[in-house]
Order: sequence, then structure tokens, then C-alpha cells
Amino acid sequence: MSTQTNNNPLKHPDQRVGVFIDVQNMYYSAKNLFGKKVNFGNIVSEMVGDRKLIRAIAYVVRTESQDELPFFEALYNLGIETREKDLQIYPGGNKKADWDVGLTVDAIRLAQSLDAIVLVSGDGDYLPLVEYLQKSSGKQVEVAAFGQTTSSRIIEEADDFVDLSENPGTFLIGGSSKGKK
Repeated sequence: MSTQTNNNPLKHPDQRVGVFIDVQNMYYSAKNLFGKKVNFGNIVSEMVGDRKLIRAIAYVVRTESQDELPFFEALYNLGIETREKDLQIYPGGNKKADWDVGLTVDAIRLAQSLDAIVLVSGDGDYLPLVEYLQKSSGKQVEVAAFGQTTSSRIIEEADDFVDLSENPGTFLIGGSSKGKK
């Protein structure tokens, strides 16, 4: 599977591309593997290549402290829309912030105006979405994620998989140096 847009015959300049980013999945993968943050702007740029970006949407979680607002603004300045959801805190202290259904609904809803869908997540819960978009909608589905934390089934099913771990200098920013380089 290719990691460069111009080397993959399935990717061409007339394609309309949508990028759907599972921020929590990517954030924790980068933090746990490398001790760094994700460069979402570079991921969108690399995955779209010379094709036509129609929408790039990041699914994010809002906390009471609102410490994440500068991050949301940075995404906006990169041309990445945000879909925001409040962090749910349950009695007993459990926290939940899950965007799987929201991302899935948006990808299906927007698929009619896209030729290629880029899923930026390694979460195996998206396997039914990948299969649906390919088989029922005839869409090309590409996945970008860190290989070590990506579902092997997602890698197998995707039309193209880009392992962000292979080029950490491009896809990571800041933090300590931890894990493989």
C-alpha cells in the first residue's frame, strides 16, 4: 500500500476528498507511542495531496476548563472544521467522550459528494463504516493512523493505509522523544 498520493493509481487530481479525524484516538496514540502531539494539518495535506479537499472535520471533546480552545482555533486556522461534544462525567468519576457514531453519520451523509473518504483513526470500531462506504456506496476509503495502534482489520479493508509512524517528523509535533523514530 502506498504512502504517497502520486504513486497510487487510485488517487487522481479530479477526486473529491473528505477527511474525518478521530482526534481522541490520534491524540492518545501519539502520546502513548511517541510522547508527542499530532500535526493534523500535515496529515490532511499529505492525505489529500493534489486532489480536491471538500471537507476536513475533526471530532473533538470540550471540557469544563476549556483548555482545549486554542487547539480548536488552531484546527480552524488550518481549514479543519470541528465538531464539538462535551466530556461526559458519570457518577463515580468515569469519563466518556466518544465520537464514533457522529463521525460515522457524517461520513455516510457526506459520501454522496465525495469520491474518497479519508479516516484518520486506527479504531477497529470503524470497520463497519469502511465496509459500508466501499461496498454500498462504492467509495474509496483510505486510513491514516499509527500502525502500532491500528486495527489489523481496518488496515486490510482500507483501499490505502498510511502508517503515520513511518514518518514521525512530518506527522508529530512537540513533546518528549519516546518510542520509535
